[in-house]
Amino acid sequence: MNPLLPAAIQEDLILASASPRRAAILKMLGFDFEVVPANIEEGNDTATNPAEHARALAREKARAIRRPQGLSIGADTIVVVAGRILGKPRSAAEAFAMLCDLRGRWHRVHTGIALHDLATARGVDDVETTSIRFHAWEDDVLRRYVDTGECDDKAGAYAIQGLGAMLVQEIRGCFYNVMGLPVERFITLLREFRAPEVERAG
Repeated sequence: MNPLLPAAIQEDLILASASPRRAAILKMLGFDFEVVPANIEEGNDTATNPAEHARALAREKARAIRRPQGLSIGADTIVVVAGRILGKPRSAAEAFAMLCDLRGRWHRVHTGIALHDLATARGVDDVETTSIRFHAWEDDVLRRYVDTGECDDKAGAYAIQGLGAMLVQEIRGCFYNVMGLPVERFITLLREFRAPEVERAG
């Protein structure tokens, strides 16, 4: 239980994601929750509005949970450089190519976040954007990073909370957003969404 928030707004939380990074953030914040991954198709490297696409996917994940009650948390993270979406690499070669695209330049990370009350079908959602600039690392450094295996299952082929932190020169915005769950945005949504419900119950 998070000691800084009312217990009533933290009840019956369900994380609709298999992401260990999102689960780690919620655990860091002290929340008790159940993990029930949403089984939906995420891939779309051609979305014309990546931020809104991330928001829509988060909403779809939150709504995909089939339970009589609880508050499901959906999230989706998209990495965009020069207008192109970088998904999760399917091979070491693709991971290296993505890192080459990112080095020495700015890119954006959009994470959609959605809350869905399973009992009432009420919901709320938003999107957070963080801008990141990479160092212009040499090819051999990027190849060594790929060899660590940390690129696997990561949008944009890097993990900012791991060795990938060394790739970053500058960050503007929420660090946790790049990990996959924007803390401030999530807490704000949770408080605004559940506070009226708690007040009515009291």
